[in-house]
Amino acid sequence: MAAKNRPTLKTVIYEQIARIGKASASPSRLELLDLLSQGARTVEALARQTGRSLATTSHHLQVLRRARLVEAQKAGMYVTYRLADPQVSDFLLDLRTLAESRLAEIEQVTRKYLEERGAMEAVRTDELVRRVRAGEATLIDVRPREEYVAGHLPGAISVPLGDLKKHLGDLPTARDIVAYCRGPYCVMALDAVDLLRRKGFRAHRLELGVPEWRAQGWRVETGSARRTVSRP
Repeated sequence: MAAKNRPTLKTVIYEQIARIGKASASPSRLELLDLLSQGARTVEALARQTGRSLATTSHHLQVLRRARLVEAQKAGMYVTYRLADPQVSDFLLDLRTLAESRLAEIEQVTRKYLEERGAMEAVRTDELVRRVRAGEATLIDVRPREEYVAGHLPGAISVPLGDLKKHLGDLPTARDIVAYCRGPYCVMALDAVDLLRRKGFRAHRLELGVPEWRAQGWRVETGSARRTVSRP
């Protein structure tokens, strides 16, 4: 009788797999994974960037850590979190792609938001690559500096959104400027494009961020060699 009540191998395995689903079944935790896919961060930085309390952020990170989706390292009084494996970033992208293909609400909400912002269509990736390589466009990374250092698109220049106004005089006026941030649902690139156009620049938005770029099998640069821009 005991043998009949014993869980099957498949049941036990699915229970373990379900731990990933349970841990990621939260908008707050998905946002944390998205931020960590840009680079490692302290709990304090994650709380600040998500607008949540330190206690709430820590709780969500513990849930993700128990599911082995993130890892933590303590240095002094601070704990830094990072993705446990590049596959976690791939999982997040696959989940988003599935949701985009099955949930019409995502496309509707996105279109409505972009229309209200008056945002133009994003630059196609293949066109961007051609223009940047030909010197026809300047690519700027408007994410925080530490994210740029952790990984950025080849040839990109770090111009954090908060510093963009004071660096307008450094940007070339003879070429188009293409801004990117954390992917298609990040608004920092939209804000950058709005500002640049108001100042008379020919500016465009690239939907792809570093995780999407890397998922295509394309090279990502690290470090801070490209700090400034030169006017033509």
